[in-house]
Amino acid sequence: MNYKLIFSIARSLLMARWKQTLIAAIGVTFSITMFIALLGFMTGLNGLLDGLILNRTPHIRLYNEIKPTHLQPVMLDSAYHTSYHFIHSIKSVTSRQDIYNSEAVIDAIKKDKRVDGVTPKIIAPIFYNDGAVDITGAVNGIDAEEESRLFHFQDYVVSGNINDLTIIPNSIILGKPLAEKLLIAIGDNVQIVTIKGDQFSLKVVGFYQSGLQDYDKTQGFASLATTQKLLGKPNNYFTDLQVKLFELDAAPAVAKEYAAKFGTQAEDIQTANAQFETGSFIRTLISYAVGITLLIVAGFGIYNILNMMIYEKMDSIAILKATGFAGRDVKTIFLFISLSIGIAGGLLGLLFGFILSFIIDQIPFVTTSLPTVTTYPVNYNPVYYMIAAGFSLATTFFAGFFPAKKASKVDPVVIIRGK
Repeated sequence: MNYKLIFSIARSLLMARWKQTLIAAIGVTFSITMFIALLGFMTGLNGLLDGLILNRTPHIRLYNEIKPTHLQPVMLDSAYHTSYHFIHSIKSVTSRQDIYNSEAVIDAIKKDKRVDGVTPKIIAPIFYNDGAVDITGAVNGIDAEEESRLFHFQDYVVSGNINDLTIIPNSIILGKPLAEKLLIAIGDNVQIVTIKGDQFSLKVVGFYQSGLQDYDKTQGFASLATTQKLLGKPNNYFTDLQVKLFELDAAPAVAKEYAAKFGTQAEDIQTANAQFETGSFIRTLISYAVGITLLIVAGFGIYNILNMMIYEKMDSIAILKATGFAGRDVKTIFLFISLSIGIAGGLLGLLFGFILSFIIDQIPFVTTSLPTVTTYPVNYNPVYYMIAAGFSLATTFFAGFFPAKKASKVDPVVIIRGK
């Protein structure tokens, strides 16, 4: 097989119908461009939405859950062991909400090579006093430095300095919507009422905004020492231990291990945020479906153009076969035409897809609910470009295969006799 001659013939056929060739190539280019731009934008958006929760969520959370008492007095009486017990309105058992022997637990977790970091936290339900009205909320006692290192806390502090929580005694960072409701500015004092009725005055040193409006309307953040003081607890009182792992996928197994080892409840990030993972998967699936549909439509365009070319070039095909070209040679010619369209259109599509993604990435996107976002999010994952290139070649190959197969079976005697 003389490939040089075959390629020369294929090029001549391409240039003879250059308008149709150009239209087919544009179809592939448009499909690849939209596939990359759509998938990059949708996955970038997924990362943004999930990041609002996942960046602030520990991979494993250790805590003590309040549960109803399972063993009732009647169950402990041997006289009623064989009886059915119908007990209603069971009350929760009086149990400690803090982590038992928390300092030893923290030391043990830090020695685990799978752990990137662990930081304690105190969740204190309180009321924010607004004159005659008390607003239900919570104060989160945190180690500001570790919270920032592990869970990007500083990214969501839109005003003030997180280090002031440690430096300034009795200070607090309020959710910005909550501060607006209370008409409080940085430097003002906010009145806190604990569930026991104790009142405290805390100085506001910053505003926090996560992008979740309902959450920000109720939350405040203080140092561990300040929160322990609010609750009247010792300095080893922690209600939660937040663990970040090096490998996110290991969280469910490690959570079960820690629950058994330390005698606490352990919630992994996959369980806590299953709905977000489901939403991300569905949005990504829709993006792939739309992009692949565009490529398939472009493939049908190439298929139709090659079919028309074969019908119009029956004389040329008959002459080629009459002069000694085998059916395999004719098939190779039309496959080369199809793949040429796919490669040219695919390369341009990759280039324009990147350019369109870059343009989207530069469009300003400013909203008060997302202080960390300034432009539309775009994901430039190279995998998407490889998928687009591979699918472009596959689509154009199959679009050209069947017309090429038909051309290879043309009987030159029938065509010439008809003329």
